[in-house]
Amino acid sequence: MTTTDHAPVRFDTKIAVLLREDLETWQRLNVTAFLVSGLGTLLPEVIGEPYADADGTPYLPMFRQPVLVFEGTGRTLVTAHGRALSRALPTALFTTDLFTTGNDRDNRAAVRAVAMADLDLAGFAVYGPRNAVDKVLKGARMHP
Repeated sequence: MTTTDHAPVRFDTKIAVLLREDLETWQRLNVTAFLVSGLGTLLPEVIGEPYADADGTPYLPMFRQPVLVFEGTGRTLVTAHGRALSRALPTALFTTDLFTTGNDRDNRAAVRAVAMADLDLAGFAVYGPRNAVDKVLKGARMHP
């Protein structure tokens, strides 16, 4: 991150979520929430400081930078997922099977049961240097 006292903050890294374009609205929101939840556990540097209001009421910290949400076809997701993995970028994934499970144990089992080439991706999150993430997302478009 580079900054001066009054200059806009510009991050050297990017947090991005890529969603399959045919998901229902509730699915898009659910998938996005699940995907980004994993980033802060592995990468504590993406989390900012805790918040407090003027009364001193404490609130949880959040990401220190924006999360950009993109969409694309199923083919776009498969290609982008492969690019992210080939660049060894931290990646979280959500498959359509996870819409039918109800807990973390069953979620992990559902993913573990399917070979990478056969995963039915609903979306994935990726974090890394801006240029690398931009290359991963080539062909995707910003979510409307």
